[in-house]
Amino acid sequence: MDYSTVKELDLNRFMGVWYEIARFDHSFERGLVGVTATYSLRTDGKITVINQGYKNSLDGKLNRARGKAKLPDPAEPGKLKVSFFLFFYADYYVLELDENYEWALIGSSSDKYLWILSRTPQIKYSLYSEILKKAESRGYNTKLLIEVLQN
Repeated sequence: MDYSTVKELDLNRFMGVWYEIARFDHSFERGLVGVTATYSLRTDGKITVINQGYKNSLDGKLNRARGKAKLPDPAEPGKLKVSFFLFFYADYYVLELDENYEWALIGSSSDKYLWILSRTPQIKYSLYSEILKKAESRGYNTKLLIEVLQN
């Protein structure tokens, strides 16, 4: 597996709303659709993270999780840590990032987590295919990705 991350990451440009296009299945997002991740810089240099989605349908109950993220080592800007529970931090690796910050491939230090994020609720199939190829070249089994229903 190739867990190498982007060499440059402008946190200011990365802030804002990202739509979840696809993800690996895991318990904390199971059944959620219309999922977004919203990032904003805090005055202490950390990042506020708000993940939200709707249970089972776009009309379903809104689930919202608030957490925080940090950049432990500025020399490795693509390797963030994110926490939704006390002081337990998980790896949040920016594996691939469009030069215009329009889409991102997010993983961790394990092959159990993978997300495709976009600034728009839908992306062209050609772009989706291109991102899948990038993930596959890193060793990910993209057949495990769940496409996320968006508005």
